[in-house]
Amino acid sequence: MASTRTNKERLYDIIKKPLISEKSMMAVQMGQYTFEVDKDASKVEIAQAIELAYPNRKVKKVRTVYMPSHEKRLGMKFGRTQSGKKAIVTIEGDPIEELTGV
Repeated sequence: MASTRTNKERLYDIIKKPLISEKSMMAVQMGQYTFEVDKDASKVEIAQAIELAYPNRKVKKVRTVYMPSHEKRLGMKFGRTQSGKKAIVTIEGDPIEELTGV
């Protein structure tokens, strides 16, 4: 059975969460924001999702990085973290107040 999700619903599911770190907070001063995104998302879809989630802002550039899984150890047991994808998005216009840390 075919999925009944629209393209707009898919765009809302692309952005998982913003990644907050010391390095990403320094990049905010240059208008760059870091998000964890769906592994199957393309750069065009990521740009559309950001513009949909944060209106009145224009995406200038999207850079993506694949984050491979790593082996972790908890006592005697070994496991792996999940692999993922992060996007570094350069935005023109107003800064995103929720992610500036101010």
